[in-house]
Amino acid sequence: MDLNQRNKATVWKLWQTLDQDPAKADIPHVDAWHGPEPVGRVGGVDARARLFEPLKRAIPGLTRHVHLFCAGQSDAQESGPDGVHWVVGTGYYVGHAESDLFGIPIAGHDVRLRWGEFLKLDADGHVVYAQTIWDLVDLCDQVGTPVLPRPLGAAHVFPAATAYDGVLRDRCDETVSEGTLCLGRDFIFGGLNGFDESDLSSMGMERFFHPNVKWYGPGGIGVCLSLKEFQDLHQQPWLIAFPDRKVLHLESLFAEDRILAASGPRGVLATHDGPYLGQPATGAKLEVSGLDFWLRTDDQFTENWVFVDMVHLFKQMGVDLLARAAR
Repeated sequence: MDLNQRNKATVWKLWQTLDQDPAKADIPHVDAWHGPEPVGRVGGVDARARLFEPLKRAIPGLTRHVHLFCAGQSDAQESGPDGVHWVVGTGYYVGHAESDLFGIPIAGHDVRLRWGEFLKLDADGHVVYAQTIWDLVDLCDQVGTPVLPRPLGAAHVFPAATAYDGVLRDRCDETVSEGTLCLGRDFIFGGLNGFDESDLSSMGMERFFHPNVKWYGPGGIGVCLSLKEFQDLHQQPWLIAFPDRKVLHLESLFAEDRILAASGPRGVLATHDGPYLGQPATGAKLEVSGLDFWLRTDDQFTENWVFVDMVHLFKQMGVDLLARAAR
């Protein structure tokens, strides 16, 4: 618990510096920072130069809104805990854009850029690795340059947790965290990987998701406001497109209080065997870079914040979404 509190303080301070002046951010121990496409995996100094400095130039007066913030020790393998400590968060960057970002024509717009970030810390409290995803497809929609068909789910709906303070800066009850992690491991290694490639019921989502679950999916997919919407608007199209997908290479899975968090730039492996969001099947072997946050209420998840690097996903299908935005 003390390590969690120390690590959270370190990351909170780092975020403040990155938001004010990225060039002053002290991240000398970072081996790699995995940013969204088109940045990809870069070194620590390169992350400042290629990820955060362009963001600050584009939105000079940006404000970071934090909706969820927690820390914990990872248990990401089916075989047991891996002992790695993480600090994670999600929310919005809000501000008035004065120049474009990665070719997306946002200049002159008030924007809300959705962000998710997982940071790994060593025993000495140094940030040594990070994965960041920004919802660039949703950003394109905001400024009137959609790069994918209109989502089946609701657009631009990514709120903070309902009736729960998800910014966990204080210590939390370990027994609550253990209950959340237990449910999460059963959900990921049992339910999600239990699909028999023919029937959704084989996954048993009713055990894990409340009937009125709020599933906040990425731009291009949209938000589902019930379990039925989740199954009809996201899960069914996803499994038609990627019937063999498996959660195989998570880098993190942990819980603090009622929040479960998981990440991995190669967390899901799949074959593109069916049409998806206007793109015919390519047969390509894909790696899905994603971040997830769930909120547990009693014995089910009631909210799920989902990040998929859609630009990276479609690049593997031979489609350049950012080129579409720049036209």
